[in-house]
Parts: sequence; structure tokens; C-alpha cells
Amino acid sequence: MNDVDRSIPASEVGHLARAVLDAVGQVVVGKRESLELVLAGILAGGHVLLEDLPGLGKTLTARCFAQALGLDFRRLQFTPDLLPADVTGSFLYDQRSGDFSFRAGPLFTNLLLADEINRTPPKTQSALLEAMQEKQVSVEGVTYRLDEPFHVLATANPIEYEGTYPLPEAQLDRFLLRVSFGYPQREEEWDVLRRRMARRREEAEIKPVVDAATLRSMQAALEDVVVEDSVGRYIVDLTAATREHPSVLVGASPRGSLALLLLARVRAVFAGRDYVVPEDVKEVAAPALAHRITLRPEMWLRRVDPSFVVGEVLEQTPAPASGALPSYAAGRPGR
Repeated sequence: MNDVDRSIPASEVGHLARAVLDAVGQVVVGKRESLELVLAGILAGGHVLLEDLPGLGKTLTARCFAQALGLDFRRLQFTPDLLPADVTGSFLYDQRSGDFSFRAGPLFTNLLLADEINRTPPKTQSALLEAMQEKQVSVEGVTYRLDEPFHVLATANPIEYEGTYPLPEAQLDRFLLRVSFGYPQREEEWDVLRRRMARRREEAEIKPVVDAATLRSMQAALEDVVVEDSVGRYIVDLTAATREHPSVLVGASPRGSLALLLLARVRAVFAGRDYVVPEDVKEVAAPALAHRITLRPEMWLRRVDPSFVVGEVLEQTPAPASGALPSYAAGRPGR
């Protein structure tokens, strides 16, 4: 049987996505915009970095999305003494057979919560790199494929927080986007307390809205979302502009352009369209590009945030206004 059981039109993807967001929103209160970004990262087939202070719902968000999407879920707490084998798995000696057998690690799941990923040294952080990019794990020269869908939702404390290790640029680049929640409003925080008292227990359970097969069909449907040539070139112009900004030491890589493309497609579907407009790109520019930018040292001293650089790039880069068909789709039937 084909991995993608059935085709889903873009309009149905938007409907299912809203149902998933509504389900998660029953537990994670008042963060609809951030939740949309997290779901966009999953639908786009990527991995999401949730960076914020402790206690703001990062871990809860990951667990709720796993429940709503009907995915196998594992949580791995990253600590300073965590070893790469604790992430990927390792070979153990079996006395009965007299041979070594592989014991799979927490990576072998659909949705992995890498909790406080920047509390472990770079050697262990790097154990995730192959899995995140190639969706496979190599242990003792043997390669194991990971089942799809496979997504990493990693939580990280701000780098100024005590006991953290900055994530290497290569690993940051593997995350499709970075999302922050921030503190809730007072009414939202009171709503959290009311809902906790109403359910009379700590854990909140969400019934699955879709399953893994449906999620993969939703992801496949995004390939039908059209990106006109001028919008595609606008994406490239934005990413290239981050490399030329005077405050930037290292700009966003071509992975940044790809992230903009994939996330803009999801935003279009959320809006009920099967084509991308420049506003879709603008909405995801900061989450997709800011974590890929390395500022000059003097900018850090001035406390300039990479998101501010992305904002300036958006202001300075002219957006297209074209209704032409994309060149890659010119010969497709029905276009």
C-alpha cells in the first residue's frame, strides 16, 4: 500500500489544520499565532525549535500536538551527562544468542520532544543531526531508517540562561523555524487556572483529530500549492538580503529560502488558498530566518535581535505584484 493512503485537497488540509489547532488550543491557552507556526512547521515536513523561558508551555505544546495528530510520541530530557547512544540507541550483548543486538533509542518515534536541547554538550546535540536531515540513524556502521512522519520539537532556554550550551549553527539550520511563546496575558493565565480546576487533574488529554497516515496525506497535498515565479524570486531576494545586511556576519543559507517556501505554502492553505502571495512569505519570514543569522559581535553588545534584521530586510525588499502562472507549472493540466 502506498504510504500516503489518499489524496487530500488543499481546502480539506486547511479544515483539518484548524481542527487540530482548536483541539490543542483547549489546553494551550491564548497562543494561537505561535501554535499555528508550530503546526506549519510540522505540515511543511520540518522540525521546530521552541525557544523561551521555562514554564511557558513548550513541553505541553509538543505533547498536545502529538495527541491531536495521533502520533507516537517520546520525550527525551537533555542533560549535561547525556551521551549520543542515549539518543540514537546502541548495541547490547545478548547472552542467550551470544551476539550483539541493537536497542533502538528514543529517536525511533514519530514526534520526538527534545526537551532543553541546549543543556547537553555539542557532542550529544550532534547525534540529532543525521536524524533531522536524512531521517536515518547510523550506529556502529549500521544505518537504520526512521519511520515517517518523523519530526523533532526541541525546547531550548535562552542562551543567557545558566547551564546552557549554544546550539551550533549547523544544527540551528536544521530547524525549519524557531518559535517563542512569551508570557501570557493576565486573563489568559487566569483561564489556565480555571481549566486546571475544571478538569480536576494535572494531565490534559486530547483526542486524536487525525492519524499519522492522514498527516502524511496533508503534507503531500501541500505540493499542489502554487508558487508563482515572482514570489519565488522574492523569497530568494529576502534570504540573500540577510547576507548583505551591515549588521550580519553570516546570513541565512539556502535552507532559509526553502523554509520560506515550505512555510508560505502552509500559510496559504491556512488562508484557504492553493497559491502563495507575498503576505504569506512575510508572515513566516522572522520565524524561518532569524535563527539562521549570525550577527556581528558589536551588534550583540548593542543587544540587536536577529528578528530586527529580518524586519529591516522585509521593509527594504520590494514585494512583487504579479498574477502570472509559475513557469514550472506551465505545462501541467488544469493550469
